[in-house]
Amino acid sequence: MSTLDVGTEPSRDPRAAFAELSKIMLGEQELSQTLFRVAELAKQTIHGATDVSVTLLHDTEVASVAFTGSLASQLDERQYEAGFGPCVDAALSGTTIAIEDTAASPTYPDFARLAHRHGITHTLSTGLPVQRRTIGALNIYGTGEGAFDDTTRELATAFASYAAVALANADLYASTANLAANLQRALDSRAVIDQAKGILMRDHRISPDAAFDLLVERSSSANRKLRDIAQDIVDDAQSDPQR
Repeated sequence: MSTLDVGTEPSRDPRAAFAELSKIMLGEQELSQTLFRVAELAKQTIHGATDVSVTLLHDTEVASVAFTGSLASQLDERQYEAGFGPCVDAALSGTTIAIEDTAASPTYPDFARLAHRHGITHTLSTGLPVQRRTIGALNIYGTGEGAFDDTTRELATAFASYAAVALANADLYASTANLAANLQRALDSRAVIDQAKGILMRDHRISPDAAFDLLVERSSSANRKLRDIAQDIVDDAQSDPQR
C-alpha cells in the first residue's frame, strides 16, 4: 500500500480563505483557474486534507474539474465510471458524506478498498449549495489515523458554502461570456454575408434574394461554410479596387 505524507504546515486561517473566496473577481481569470484555486484553498484551510478535488454537476452528469493531485482525480474518476460513490452522491444530494475508515466501509466497499490501497484512510465529500440547488461537491481525502472530526466537518461545510457561490458566479460568467462571443461571431458573419450580397447585387445586377441564393449555391457546390464563401467575395473585391 502506498502512503502519502500529510503536510506539517499549519492550516490557513479560515477567515482569510473565506475572504478570498468572496472577493474572487469575475473575468479576471479563466474558470479553470478559479476552480483550481478553490481546491487549493480547501487543501490549505481544512486540517488533515491530503488531497482535494472539486466536482461539478451539469444536468445530473458529474466530473472532476479541479484537483490538487492526480490521486484525487483517479479516485473521483473511478466513482464516475461506477456512477456511485461519496463524491457522486454528495454532488447529487447536496449532503455531506464521510467514510471514516476506508479499511471497512459497508456503504462504499469497492471505492473504499481502492482508496485504502493508495494510502487514503478517510474521506469527506460535501455538497456545494446555491439557491436551493447543488452545483457539485468538494471532496477531501485524508491520510493517517482518525477520521475528520466534527469541527473539521463544520469547517468543510462552511467552506463549501462560500466556494459554491464563487463557483456558481464564475460558471455563470463563463457561460455568459461564451454566449456573448458566439453572438458576436454571428453578428460578424451576418455583416460579411451582407457585404458579399451587396457585391453580387452590383456585379450581377440582381436582387438581394437572388444574391443570397447565389451565395447558398456556391457554398453548397464548394462544400464550404456560407460565411467563408462570403468572406472570399469580400476579400476579392477589396483586393481589386477597380472591380
